Amino acid sequence: MEVRSKLLNSVEKCVDEALEGLVRSTGGLALLRGHRVVLRSDLESIKGKVALLSGGGSGHEPAHAGYIGMGMLSGAVAGAVFASPPPGSVLAAILTLWKGGASGVLLIVKNYTGDRLNFGIAVEQARSQGVQVDMVIVADDCAFAQPSKAGRRGLCGTVFIHKLAGALAEKGCPLNEIVAWVNKATKKIGTLGVSLSPCSVPGCLPSFQLPPGEMELGLGIHGEPGIKRSKVASADEVVKSIISHMTDSTNKSHLSLKSGDKVIMCVNNLGALSCLEIAVVSKAAVHCLEERGVLVVRVMSGSFMTSLEMAGMSLSLMKVDEEMLRLFDAKTTAPAWPNLSTASLIGRNLFMEPAEKPAAASDKYHEGSLSSVIRLVLESVCKILLQRREELNALDRAAGDGDCGSTHALLANAIQEWLQTSRIPGNLGQLLADLGLLVQERMGGSSGALYCLFLSAAAPHLKQNSDGAAWAKALHAGTEAMKRYGGAEPGDRTMLDALCPAVEELMKLSTTPPDGHIAILQAAVEIWSLLAVMLCVTGGLRV
Repeated sequence: MEVRSKLLNSVEKCVDEALEGLVRSTGGLALLRGHRVVLRSDLESIKGKVALLSGGGSGHEPAHAGYIGMGMLSGAVAGAVFASPPPGSVLAAILTLWKGGASGVLLIVKNYTGDRLNFGIAVEQARSQGVQVDMVIVADDCAFAQPSKAGRRGLCGTVFIHKLAGALAEKGCPLNEIVAWVNKATKKIGTLGVSLSPCSVPGCLPSFQLPPGEMELGLGIHGEPGIKRSKVASADEVVKSIISHMTDSTNKSHLSLKSGDKVIMCVNNLGALSCLEIAVVSKAAVHCLEERGVLVVRVMSGSFMTSLEMAGMSLSLMKVDEEMLRLFDAKTTAPAWPNLSTASLIGRNLFMEPAEKPAAASDKYHEGSLSSVIRLVLESVCKILLQRREELNALDRAAGDGDCGSTHALLANAIQEWLQTSRIPGNLGQLLADLGLLVQERMGGSSGALYCLFLSAAAPHLKQNSDGAAWAKALHAGTEAMKRYGGAEPGDRTMLDALCPAVEELMKLSTTPPDGHIAILQAAVEIWSLLAVMLCVTGGLRV
């Protein structure tokens, strides 16, 4: 094992620089000089109201300073990474808020011994100076069936308490009422996490070892041991295990949950999972709860209380009634609080129907005088593409990824299937449009996109007329679309190097009498064939 690299300037100064970074990039916050304390810069706004203070070790960002703002915390005290802040800084924050005009100060503390002790010291010292101050402990961990003497750990459910208490304080509720409210709410919260990797304090080795392919259930946010290690399972299986353990009545730390209960759910990224993974876990968690008859009324999904770069997540549930939901939905300016919709999530239709596709050509158009000839041409082209599949792949390997023949074979098969079930529309514009849709749906790759662009842009010019001038406009529109959206120009060693000179020759159709069209078509074919062969011989044609 070795110390992990981190994008920092200094191990010793990383907390101070992180706090300064937050304050510099967020209006409405200020640092308390001489302390690792962030406060609202508009303390006059809390005059006559209860101020809320939280904090703890750093490394859990955006907790807790990210939750400072109107409707949430008034301040946060930060310790070193994974270390409780000193009592002196907590006391300095309390006194600043009190002297700023707060009617009282409530400390919201996660249940860790260091935090309880240091925040507790500050509470006692503040009381000795006449400050109306109180402290609530959040202990929402559902991991241990038999919690230790220290009790359940404080985890991401603490963020729920920040929000509820902040809404009550903003309403002007007195300190004792907020304390009573919060103490009741903490009993309705449960959290359980899982990790796929350890984390490491800057400058130190990882906090624990977890073999590749294994995960740990129920660990703490500082890497404290969990309750079970097992092979990494699917998101659905992991979520089912988490919720089953959280709600198991034989577990003394469980959250009692029954069908019909309303909950707010928080899917918390512990640091290193991708947004994609968190979204998959969120879907799995909502589905699992709904199968149990639990009504999920709000979902928070993202990073709310991290463990540095730990790859893992925690799931927090809070049972709510209508009053708690109103407090949760109350406005806040805290920068890390998500902009959640207050619309009900219960009983929604998740899908809407797409716009109806245009009717098939066979339903709108009759075959024309050229339909039988076009059918023979398409059948011949498809046959040649399928026969030359490996030859085209070999040519493509000289300059590409070697799949040109396989990609064109997909299109050839699609057209053959289409020919068996469809009429060839006499309207040539519709024919190109239909072929464009086939390319889009069945061919794939860059070639498919380019051919689709060409056909789609060319088709409208042949809907009303199909004489030489119309074909000239259609082919010009097709190549221009390929250049506009594909970004290539003639000379970039793409199919345009052969196509554009051929189309330029075909543009003569717009000014040449009908008896000269065959000569122009023959010349265009020769130009295309010659340039395509030259491109392949001199290094390959890139698509």
